[in-house]
Amino acid sequence: MVKNFKKWFRARRIGVLLGGDSAERSISLKTGKAVFHSLKRQRYRVSAIDAVGNVIRKLKKHKINFAYIALHGTGGEDGRIQALLTALSIPYTGSRVLASALAMNKTASKRAFEEAHLPTAPYEELDHMADRPSLTLPVVVKPASQGSAVGVTVVKKRKDLQKAMKLAFRYDTKVLVEKYLEGPEVTVGILGKKALPVIEILPLHDRPFYDFHAKYSRGGSRHVLPARISKAMRKRCQTLSLAACRVLGTRGAARVDLIIDRRLGPCLLEVNTIPGMTETSLLPEAARAAGFDFDALVLKIAEESIG
Repeated sequence: MVKNFKKWFRARRIGVLLGGDSAERSISLKTGKAVFHSLKRQRYRVSAIDAVGNVIRKLKKHKINFAYIALHGTGGEDGRIQALLTALSIPYTGSRVLASALAMNKTASKRAFEEAHLPTAPYEELDHMADRPSLTLPVVVKPASQGSAVGVTVVKKRKDLQKAMKLAFRYDTKVLVEKYLEGPEVTVGILGKKALPVIEILPLHDRPFYDFHAKYSRGGSRHVLPARISKAMRKRCQTLSLAACRVLGTRGAARVDLIIDRRLGPCLLEVNTIPGMTETSLLPEAARAAGFDFDALVLKIAEESIG
């Protein structure tokens, strides 16, 4: 950690990298604008940079020497922008190259969880549309490397499997098929080495799971904080989430999604290394419960990312 972080940060020319060209561009714009306005409000020297086209030229034009990454999805969370910034010797928020790549690839992260003996849903990775999973229904079909529930389908009937796989393959060359778990879905925000309060997620309007609409539409879901589970179970979810982040090597902030299966108990779904910072996002909500308002959270993420 940098001594006297605020003084150090005050001397930076900060570029908030937002937008990009992933399937999650619209959400990244919202996250980035929220972060940009927070830093502007706190009177830091900050520029908003849309991460499309010649990003290097844009960074040099604005004389950026610190990057605040607000990119979601491919190109932003998978280690690519992190590798570019590393090559340019520009410090940045969030996880480094390897941790970002591992977390973004759901199969790779699940393998890492298994090697560390952390519970996760049974799964298979498929390479071709002609492949068929051996897991019994119901299953969840998803692109191996996407976020925000893009391309995800819950399949309960065999006749719906091909359509679900076609959708997932639209976003990736590999598809992950997971056993559908039944039970409360919860999420744990991680700030540095601290686990934030556990939030229970309840999709509304008969949504089958916490999909894109439930995540980002007003009224699309209800968040219950603290989660309606026992204190011991909340502690267990926080412990598992911290362990998952240690295994992947995340830094700064993260958000870990879990389902508390009725038979298997809490199981890790995925780790998000650049959590949303929109008006409906979960990390700012959990941070508020832990005593961090939005401006304080924005700075804390940067502080925990360096050093």
